Amino acid sequence: MTPKKILWLLPLTILLYACPFESTVPLASGPAEPVDSNLVGYWYGIVKDGSDFFGIEALDITQKSDSVYSVTRYGKSVKGDIILPDTAYFTGYVSYIGEHRFMNLEGSVELRDTKNKKSVKMITTKVYYASAIKLDHDTLDVKTITEDFSVKKFFNRPEDFKQAVSILVNQQKNVYDDQYSLKYRKIPKPQPLKPY
Repeated sequence: MTPKKILWLLPLTILLYACPFESTVPLASGPAEPVDSNLVGYWYGIVKDGSDFFGIEALDITQKSDSVYSVTRYGKSVKGDIILPDTAYFTGYVSYIGEHRFMNLEGSVELRDTKNKKSVKMITTKVYYASAIKLDHDTLDVKTITEDFSVKKFFNRPEDFKQAVSILVNQQKNVYDDQYSLKYRKIPKPQPLKPY
């Protein structure tokens, strides 16, 4: 991953030293699974370490079509000594590797084009992230595939990406990072405060 990228999915990456794997292709070439209504809702992140710094975030998952979700991630980003609210928007769909369910998330990153030394141009490009998801009653367990899951960093086809993940998952290798694993609990969506 180049330092020129601005991550939308997990803005704490500079602090945590690991990055989610950004792929040019998803795990599956397109949505095939119908939307699971149990995934739709507002999910609040369960704090891992008891501090407000790392654990507080939320996912708002809505149905976009018969097989596609809209995912809004509410989290935090670090800018120097300041912790700022951070919101990112994704489109996602579910695919499977054996019995393991994955969410393919489509997002975007901004790249700095430095070809012209006089004027720097920002280019927005599409990227994909993949997270294993497991639903147990009102708890959603999300584990994001991290950058160092494979020595290969670029895949031309979804089939190649899926095969690389499938081999490691079937060998029971950990392709996730604990820093990017979070449990969420479904709660009623908070309503905005009314002005006085």
